[in-house]
Amino acid sequence: MDTPVCLIDTGSEGKLCVQESALQILQQIQEPVVVVAVVGLYRTGKSYLMNRLARKQTGFALGSTIESKTKGIWMWCVSHPTKAGTTLVLLDTEGLGDVDKGDSKHDTKIFSLAVLLSSTLVLNSRGTIDNRAIEEMHFIWAVRDFTLQLKINGQDATEDEYLEFALKLKLGNSSQVNNYNLPRECIRKYFPSRKCFTFPFPTNPDNVSYLETLDPAEISKQFLEVTDRFCQFIFDQSQVKNLKDGHTVTGRVLGHLVKTYVDTISSGAVPCLENAVIAMSMIENEAAVKEGLEVYQSGMEKLKDSFPVELNEITLEHQCFSLMATQTFMKRSFRDHDGKYLTTLEEAISCQFDAYLWDNEKTSEAKCESLMSVLSDPMTERINQGFYAKAGGYDLFCQDLEDIVNQYNTLACKEVKIAEVLEKFLQEKVAVTTAILQADDKLTENERRICEERERAVLLEQEIIAQEERQRQLEEKMETEQQNNEERVRQVIERMEEEMSRQQQETKRAMESKLREQSALMEKGFQEKADRMTWEIKELKRKNAEVEESTSAKYAQMISDQQRRNEQNMEVLRQQHSQQMQAINSRPRPASRSTCSIQ
Repeated sequence: MDTPVCLIDTGSEGKLCVQESALQILQQIQEPVVVVAVVGLYRTGKSYLMNRLARKQTGFALGSTIESKTKGIWMWCVSHPTKAGTTLVLLDTEGLGDVDKGDSKHDTKIFSLAVLLSSTLVLNSRGTIDNRAIEEMHFIWAVRDFTLQLKINGQDATEDEYLEFALKLKLGNSSQVNNYNLPRECIRKYFPSRKCFTFPFPTNPDNVSYLETLDPAEISKQFLEVTDRFCQFIFDQSQVKNLKDGHTVTGRVLGHLVKTYVDTISSGAVPCLENAVIAMSMIENEAAVKEGLEVYQSGMEKLKDSFPVELNEITLEHQCFSLMATQTFMKRSFRDHDGKYLTTLEEAISCQFDAYLWDNEKTSEAKCESLMSVLSDPMTERINQGFYAKAGGYDLFCQDLEDIVNQYNTLACKEVKIAEVLEKFLQEKVAVTTAILQADDKLTENERRICEERERAVLLEQEIIAQEERQRQLEEKMETEQQNNEERVRQVIERMEEEMSRQQQETKRAMESKLREQSALMEKGFQEKADRMTWEIKELKRKNAEVEESTSAKYAQMISDQQRRNEQNMEVLRQQHSQQMQAINSRPRPASRSTCSIQ
């Protein structure tokens, strides 16, 4: 994106509305996203920081008057400068406390959306971190126009130590102390990873309104140095946005979250991450089925242009593209623990494969029939002229027919319908063969009887050959399906292991955050609060163990169901195979044939 666009607009009545054009941009982003959102009071320079993160001088609107320029939430998607294959999504939010709005609920909605959508939240404030600032902004904290010396108890302090000092809790249980501690406890609990940057005045007060157009020489070197540190920290430390189960958020997924959260807030309900993920999983899984099927169809359609092809070629391509389709599905889907959507994809691919097999067979049949027609046209002309209606005509007919069959078998040797078309051709020639045989005065009645028996044997053998070819094709299909089934189960197991690993990593991260906070509380003498965190840590472990056990059980059931469906499908194929074998074995085998018989 060359310039930012409005992602969430605010109407005249204050209702939030997602801009469809912005969602379409997110839909095109298949990469993981790092989402950085900035919040803070209006006219505090939030947009300037966002432009610096985009490595641009201009972009997000900077106001030069007391009027707030940014309305709703604006978005700028740029390539991440340090993380290859990742998109940096910058969200510039409407300033809080705008006197034109006079609606604190609107501020809450904007702030909530920034928290829900971001992987890194930048809180931009002016002056100092005082009690009022903390109470009003229930992070990376960017303190603008900071004029104090960074000292605590007379000792030099870092920016982070300054932040922790501002968030320091008071001992005691009075209502006054509890009110003082509450916002600080919330920040410490819900923003365990915190960083602070203090920015000096950027330039002469008269030039602040024109910051984006100023020559760098007119801007404070110290201000530029802090800005550079701020940007580099964001680039290096901000993580790709993940859902709570560790699922990586792409631009497309972020778009679903935006739509779900805004619709929920606009309806008057409280946005819930779990509900948003459930709604999003349905959308994504349905899209994953469609995407997987498109991958399969795209590959098979290219092969279809080459129809007819040998059976092993179409089965190998089917195997290749069906596995690619499953991989595509697995990459996009999530929370398909019951295998519902994977089953839908499998069934759709199976139907498509049967259709491609049928198309290939019909194309092969047409090609074989066309070839047979060309090869047999001279003989048909002789029949119509009565060429074989004479003494010795039967031997001539047999020789011509044998030549046709040999040429046909040579030219059509790779066709899947070679045997069936030949069987059909010979059946169509039964009446002609019988007429020529009866009209040949050179043959005795006994010789005619022997020839008739041999002709029946020829037809019977060709019928058996056609059945055996169908049997061979069925066996090849069974083998392919068995291999596909095994590979799908392997992919499901691999997906389960990946998801379990992501959950464990998220658990570890959350646990480490709580342990750090607990250690800090104990160090400052808040034993009661530290003990309460011990209970929270135990609860976190218990809930995560339940989630892991539940997820493992769901996947185990999914794999069991998958194997059961596979076995049912294979049993159907085995029954077809058994029936065909019985049909073949029940037929009498023809005796050896003489040279006058059709070879």
